[in-house]
Amino acid sequence: MDCFAKIAIQSGILSFLHFGKKITACKNDPIKILKLLDIFAMLENLRVDFNRLFGGPACIEIQTLTRDLIKGVVNGACEVFWELPIQVELQRRSSPSLNGSVPRLVSFITDYCNRLLGDDYKPLLTRVLTIQQSWKEDKYQEELITSQIYCIIKQTGLNLDAWSKAHHDLTLSYLFMMNNHCHLCSLKGTKLGDLMGESWLKAHEQYRDYYMTLFLRESWGKIFNLLSQEGRVLSSPTGGFVGDSVKKRLKSFNEEFDHMYQKQSNWVVPNEDLRLKMCQLAVQAFVPVHRSYLQNYGFQAETDDSPGRHVKYTTQGLETMLSSLFQPKLSKSGTTKQNRFIGKTKDIVTDNFRLTLLAA
Repeated sequence: MDCFAKIAIQSGILSFLHFGKKITACKNDPIKILKLLDIFAMLENLRVDFNRLFGGPACIEIQTLTRDLIKGVVNGACEVFWELPIQVELQRRSSPSLNGSVPRLVSFITDYCNRLLGDDYKPLLTRVLTIQQSWKEDKYQEELITSQIYCIIKQTGLNLDAWSKAHHDLTLSYLFMMNNHCHLCSLKGTKLGDLMGESWLKAHEQYRDYYMTLFLRESWGKIFNLLSQEGRVLSSPTGGFVGDSVKKRLKSFNEEFDHMYQKQSNWVVPNEDLRLKMCQLAVQAFVPVHRSYLQNYGFQAETDDSPGRHVKYTTQGLETMLSSLFQPKLSKSGTTKQNRFIGKTKDIVTDNFRLTLLAA
């Protein structure tokens, strides 16, 4: 056994164990817990062989380092896990997304929670928490993991509320909340969605539709109201005053439409189904108003020497423009990498898409 211990040490077993200890000493971030759980799983699989091969007095140094490594892995994983709600809260001071999309932090957290609740990691996390609780002479309670996940999601919701209020544009705030409620209700059928429950998912569906209604009403609704029945001037036999009024209204509409369209061209609705639904609702609700206005007052609007001066947009043109809004902007550093991250969760550790949540 003395010879075997020397051979094992010369082969690099101590360096291997020291390498594991260095990983436990790395800075805390959400990804670290997944890697520590991977190490813990490996050590558990090797435990019987380690005890058989290195159980004698000659291998005391290997035994000591192995115990230190296991202790570091267990305590390190638990430390990151208990800190997660606090680290999410610390992100509240960051700036919200400028395009109304789902913040990278939110999509990261929901994917991350699904990983922790999945079949690969939840048994390991349960085992690690059980071991640490036994060291403290406490009994592991089943609700420890679920309670911590609830806290993480609660802090995420509070972050969303704070970021929403940080938007100076009210309509952008509505779009932001709509997108994020859509993201949360889309968790149906996932581990996280099952944990949060049907009533939680339904509530986010209702909030999604509520903010979509507010957004459409406060943005395009106000603009097309310039052409609505309530805003029209009744026609008169002379037609002169009516024609001037119609032209002024069309001019105001064109200016407001141009401004709103240019602003919203930079905004995003990541969910394709929601984006199509929004555009369809906008077209169905507002384009007929424009068509009706041109049909009723087309003569007055076209008596000018330059007909296109007042009737800037055709009905078909408006429909095309409204239908083209809120498209995601694919880029090398943005959505493409996020989709790759979500689609290939096995490769979750990547320097280009890593969110470090460090304590202040």
